[in-house]
Amino acid sequence: MRPVIFADDRQFWFETLRILGHAAYGGSDVGEVLTTAEAITPGDYDSWHDAWRATADRVGAQAEASLAAGHRISARDAMLRAATYYSTAEFFLHGNPGDPRINDAYERGAACFVTAASLYQPVIEPVRIPYEGTVLEGWFYRPSLDGAPRPTVVMHNGFDGSAEELHYLGGLAALDRGYNALSFDGPGQPSAIHRRGLVLRPDWEHVVGPVLNHLETLPGVDHDRVALMGVSLGGMLAPRAAAHEPRLAAVVVVDGVYDAAEALTGLLPLPRAEVERRARADHDPAFDDLLDRAAADSPTLRWAFGHGRYATGTATSREFLARYLDYHLRDGVAERITCPVLVCSAGDDLFFAGDGTTKPQPQELYDHLSAPAHLQHFTAAEGADAHGHAGAERLAMARVFDWLDTALGHAGDSRHDHTTSAQHKEIP
Repeated sequence: MRPVIFADDRQFWFETLRILGHAAYGGSDVGEVLTTAEAITPGDYDSWHDAWRATADRVGAQAEASLAAGHRISARDAMLRAATYYSTAEFFLHGNPGDPRINDAYERGAACFVTAASLYQPVIEPVRIPYEGTVLEGWFYRPSLDGAPRPTVVMHNGFDGSAEELHYLGGLAALDRGYNALSFDGPGQPSAIHRRGLVLRPDWEHVVGPVLNHLETLPGVDHDRVALMGVSLGGMLAPRAAAHEPRLAAVVVVDGVYDAAEALTGLLPLPRAEVERRARADHDPAFDDLLDRAAADSPTLRWAFGHGRYATGTATSREFLARYLDYHLRDGVAERITCPVLVCSAGDDLFFAGDGTTKPQPQELYDHLSAPAHLQHFTAAEGADAHGHAGAERLAMARVFDWLDTALGHAGDSRHDHTTSAQHKEIP
């Protein structure tokens, strides 16, 4: 999709489109997003933070006033939007992990979401999942408290997104159709990195395993119909977990990723083999300088290197890049998956569309699957060709859950109209 604003900075445009897209499920309001974007200086991370922080503070104050006056639905809706805007404010600051604005905005946004979740009926329940001596945080969605076993979608984000963002990218869509949903932040993802210093890891089966163990303790779950959905880099992490986890009945990737590092190495002026060799070298100041220059010329690399160092706990861009080379499904990993897989693909993906000499990453993944699989293309004509189908969340979730209905043998919303209506009615 051609940028409507931030024409010379595709990274700023994509993040703005991403926030706009959350309006489909109540995570933003279009006028608030556009007015905020008008106040931002393109490419200026401080300006981005200040504009979004001002909007978050204003909307958050409105939410508090509504709650104090007993207007629970208005409070819930404003809390959701404020949560989005607070997390957006700190999004580009991670190149300096010590910046106090990061945790301040994050915790304010997280608190807003906690309040919003408590104002649903049934409430969206916080979960704490035992994991390697600590916990992973997330949310459990149930369309009804009747205890009937239901198919369940376990959801995680990717390189930079949160469990709370999945409220708009699966959580509410699952409830509408009578599914349970369990969203969580794994290592390197917001609550895990902000609160516990857990850094991103590629061997995601060691993350999903404990999550599925915890799911077995939760009520109303049909354990024969559990699906896993990964978003963005989750499109590589979820298949990696599925290759080692027999408890999954289906996997959805939004969008498919076979070799995550292609998103970065494809923007560098060197052959892939040379990038790998030099990234893994003990010492290569000339390559360090090359990475710095590349980041200065590319808004995407500038952000990716800064956030990547933060999420992986690495000190330099070269060290991060060396670590990120391990995020792939090569060496027969993709071929080990046995459950059905839905691979989504975006025609103009900012990160994974390929460069004309390499295949788009979703196609690469699809081509390596031996399990039953469907490759679902999203196009510009549908307004859905951006990474993760930003700006087309209703369309994307319809296709995802229509496929899941078939893969899991679920009758969709026809079985539980009495429960889904309760999810959206105003709370007395």
